[in-house]
Amino acid sequence: MVQPSPRRTDVPGTAITTPLNEEGAAGRTTISSLVVQKVAGLAAREIAGVHALGGGVSRAFGALKERIPGSGTTSTAGVAVEVGEKQTAIDLDLVVEYGARIVEVSRAVRRNVIEAVEQITALEVIEVNIAVNDVHLPDEDDEPDSSRVE
Repeated sequence: MVQPSPRRTDVPGTAITTPLNEEGAAGRTTISSLVVQKVAGLAAREIAGVHALGGGVSRAFGALKERIPGSGTTSTAGVAVEVGEKQTAIDLDLVVEYGARIVEVSRAVRRNVIEAVEQITALEVIEVNIAVNDVHLPDEDDEPDSSRVE
């Protein structure tokens, strides 16, 4: 029976994880950029003050795609990643709720994304760039305005 390699803690409060592809390992592990995109997107949405991910065009495309049967959802809209063998860089486009402190929301998103991606994938996150593209106002509808005529 193969035992998973345990996490070592050399310093209290810190965990050292084993690298993805160790010398002498019996195989190789690769992680798709789609996996990193989904993890980062979900982690960003967990933060209070984040209304949505993506700019206006990607959100409109995502809303259209969700209406097509069998197309699935676009959980990666607003998330771009570069994935290497041991590291990743992440770019996020956010829409923030009106009244939220953008700097604090960005800081919390960055921290949560780094923690989630590193914990789930064991890739080192070297940067998380955040672009706040819009502010969602409380009276804005997410649905497009309907026409007055039928």
